[in-house]
Amino acid sequence: MHWYVTGGAGFIGSAFVRRLIASGEKVTVADKLTYAGHLSSLESVRQNDNFRFDRIDICNVEDVRNSLKAARPDALVHLAAESHVDRSITGARDFIETNVIGTFNLLEAVRGYWGGLNAAARGAFRLLHVSTDEVFGSLGETGFFSEETRYDPRSPYSASKAASDHLVKAWGHTYGLPVIVSNCSNNYGPYQLPEKLIPLTILNAIEGADLPVYGDGLNVRDWLHVDDHAAALELIARRGRVGETYAVGGLNERTNIEVVHRICDTLDSLRPAEFRYRDLIRFVEDRPGHDRRYAIDATKLKTELGWSPAYTFESGLTETVSWYLENDSWWNPLRMTGHGKSRLGSL
Repeated sequence: MHWYVTGGAGFIGSAFVRRLIASGEKVTVADKLTYAGHLSSLESVRQNDNFRFDRIDICNVEDVRNSLKAARPDALVHLAAESHVDRSITGARDFIETNVIGTFNLLEAVRGYWGGLNAAARGAFRLLHVSTDEVFGSLGETGFFSEETRYDPRSPYSASKAASDHLVKAWGHTYGLPVIVSNCSNNYGPYQLPEKLIPLTILNAIEGADLPVYGDGLNVRDWLHVDDHAAALELIARRGRVGETYAVGGLNERTNIEVVHRICDTLDSLRPAEFRYRDLIRFVEDRPGHDRRYAIDATKLKTELGWSPAYTFESGLTETVSWYLENDSWWNPLRMTGHGKSRLGSL
């Protein structure tokens, strides 16, 4: 197969691309290379004959059309998005332009490309739109998000992603475009930007800097290793039913303070310091509109497609901490340009 991956130089996108290339698939990556996309995350595959890169902005529909025409993919996985809640609080316009207008442009370009394929190719083609569980709002102490949960976005980020989900489903219903939507829980793992909770905590800790925790630290997230997510995306794109939604979760609910404690304890073991890393924790003012709890019921994905996560949170986090300790050549240039050096999302 020839895969077309928007946002393929980002955190989840690059993990997905590395997986495909490792299994001998052909991949074209389309990425604008903003603050969130870095070719260094694709360094291990850039010289592979099956890899092609197009630096384009999905907000430019003609560039997307030309790129699709040149690549002629069999499947498209749409990961290009503004994806950081904190950034959306102080810069919502970028999220509307990329996540809403960009997705609209992509759908129109894909519709034209798909319509020009022969009958067999049209029947085999799939467009997988990758979204988030944040479109469902916030859970109480019990219950789970599923494919049937109603939408209730609470931030500019989640509202823009909800809009993009609705556009994709509408293009499937109205035009017959063979679309599938996935909604995932919080991802973690190698190559994640230093401003996100887990890498920020790791890198601040080894620098002896404060470890900021929002509010009381009891907000709950379901943590999904990025490689488990990449495996799920490939499975959904290959075998998922057209028009369906699939929820992808890691079955690893943890409060934020539990995550930070686990990182500190792992660092105490892997890189002992003259102090306990937990002593660096500082509780800071909560961000506006901070959802209390997310959790995903991935039963549909398991029963229909046979997916299950390979990582426990403990094994995945230990591997992730080790990766950041061993790969300062990847993250240090990003820290030098300000990633993860100051709080985002405060008003």
